[in-house]
Amino acid sequence: MKTVQVSVVTPDGPVYDADIELVSAKAQSGELGILPGHIPMVAPLAIGAVRLKKGNNTELVAVSGGFLEVRPDKVTILAQAAERAEDIDVARAEAAKKRAEERLQRKGQGQEDIDFKRAELALQRAINRINVAKKNF
Repeated sequence: MKTVQVSVVTPDGPVYDADIELVSAKAQSGELGILPGHIPMVAPLAIGAVRLKKGNNTELVAVSGGFLEVRPDKVTILAQAAERAEDIDVARAEAAKKRAEERLQRKGQGQEDIDFKRAELALQRAINRINVAKKNF
């Protein structure tokens, strides 16, 4: 089976680099599946899981937005934050989820809409990290 080189990079450095048969990612326009030889494209990513399949093995990487750049022989994911499933601290993600839920419950008590939006995004990121760590996909 043909493969494509996949790199997941954050401002803190590389998170993932391997040859993969299929990349599946959640773009803002919907789910994308990328195989070797895919036409070049750039797409903004939503908070979600990137699935990287090679043979019978599927690895998951949690990404918190960013961009996906596709070339026929290489896929680069430039993410604001990214973690491999095995590197996620579930207890920390659960604590972040709880904090975000508490902030959301205080809406309407003098909080600004900006704080509400930030709390919503924090909640989405925490839930995504928990789901990726527990492989709930």
